[in-house]
Amino acid sequence: MVKFDLFLRDNNATTAFGAAIAPVLIGGDCILLTGDIGAGKTAFARAVIQTRLGRQEDVPSPTFTIVQTYETKTVDIWHCDLYRLTSPDEAFELGLDDAFETAICLIEWPDRLGDTAPKNAVHMMFETRDDGRQVTVTMPDGLRSDLRQGLQNV
Repeated sequence: MVKFDLFLRDNNATTAFGAAIAPVLIGGDCILLTGDIGAGKTAFARAVIQTRLGRQEDVPSPTFTIVQTYETKTVDIWHCDLYRLTSPDEAFELGLDDAFETAICLIEWPDRLGDTAPKNAVHMMFETRDDGRQVTVTMPDGLRSDLRQGLQNV
């Protein structure tokens, strides 16, 4: 595992981070987004989605819908908020296991997956601080080199 911290001064920095990572993501990539409400998880996901779509699109938090999907020219993006789930089985009833193989998955509240989260997932822990946000990124050792470099060069 490789682990490092990023400091994001404000929402604009969070958006820039998501936009910088978006181009290197491919189907089968999964980013697990952890943090308190308002810590920047959805802002990051929104930036990834809008960058991949190539346009400003309304990207609401999927708190109530649980899953929002977006079709890009090359890959589907699944933005999930698993907060309301009570067991990992519920996530797979939504088809998340198939999405893990073919789509870019941005998963908020990934603890609801238990031990069924993809082993190659990147984990991002968002924490609010008085002067901005800290993001702790944890990458598995076998992560694709272009994604690893993209994350480390932000």
